[in-house]
Amino acid sequence: MTLTTSSANNIAHVLIEALPYINRFSGKTVVIKYGGHAMVDETLKNSFARDIVLMKRVGINPVVVHGGGPQISQLLNRLGKASEFFQGMRITDRETMDVVQMVLGGLVNKDIVTLINRQGGAAVGLTGKDAELIHARKLTFTRDNPEMTVPEIIDIGHVGEVASFDTAVIDLLIQGNFIPVIAPIGVGDDGQSYNINADLVAGKLAQVLQAEKLLLLTNTAGVLSKEGHLLTGLDPTWVQDLIDDGIIHGGMLPKVHCALEAVQGGVKTAHIIDGRVEHAVLLEILTDKGVGTLIKGRRGH
Repeated sequence: MTLTTSSANNIAHVLIEALPYINRFSGKTVVIKYGGHAMVDETLKNSFARDIVLMKRVGINPVVVHGGGPQISQLLNRLGKASEFFQGMRITDRETMDVVQMVLGGLVNKDIVTLINRQGGAAVGLTGKDAELIHARKLTFTRDNPEMTVPEIIDIGHVGEVASFDTAVIDLLIQGNFIPVIAPIGVGDDGQSYNINADLVAGKLAQVLQAEKLLLLTNTAGVLSKEGHLLTGLDPTWVQDLIDDGIIHGGMLPKVHCALEAVQGGVKTAHIIDGRVEHAVLLEILTDKGVGTLIKGRRGH
């Protein structure tokens, strides 16, 4: 089939627009948090896998961190076990932790690895327990109780936060031209496994790797103004103003805080992007306009 002049010009324009970005980011590391609708829609799953493989082919080093909350809830439901949450965190007893490890470290992780490999990549699946990649500590909450003289400690089980990373295994995989795919399960000093928020792991890992970019895939277009317009190029001052005005709220708050912490910790830029758009990752990295909200460390940076 012969291209029309119009089609040929469009393709040439896309390739020319991508070239300076390929040159700029070749050899650099990009951490991508993969989740939401992009993980369950077949078309989006395949477009994501192709994006990751193409990034690797042009010299960019993608590191994928994935979630899997809905899949965990589905399996718990099939087992007759209710999902319970506290402040957005899954209450994780020992039995639930076993399910988390099966779903995140097994089913979901290997599905993503297979998707990428079928598109011609060389992905390797890990949990934070492999080579003690993610050192975790137990996450606890407190709340005021009028019947107690000190705040009440809320124990939500095997839920953790990142204490530190040992990135030796990631460094080896990148050097060997492999694509790391990481499930956010950490191990504590006590040898216990801990379920950790995937956004948090991606943001912290991007800092430790001094990544060029952090990409957080979401089920929204990004940060929107009161009028519903996409906002981009945000810096810490602007973000704080948007929070104070109530424009950034709810589920977007922790993602924005994660992105801000990353750029303030040395990551060049963070992006909250619309995972419902085909090839969202490539569009954000290799085009002028992108498909989400860019967050930078400071004004003019």
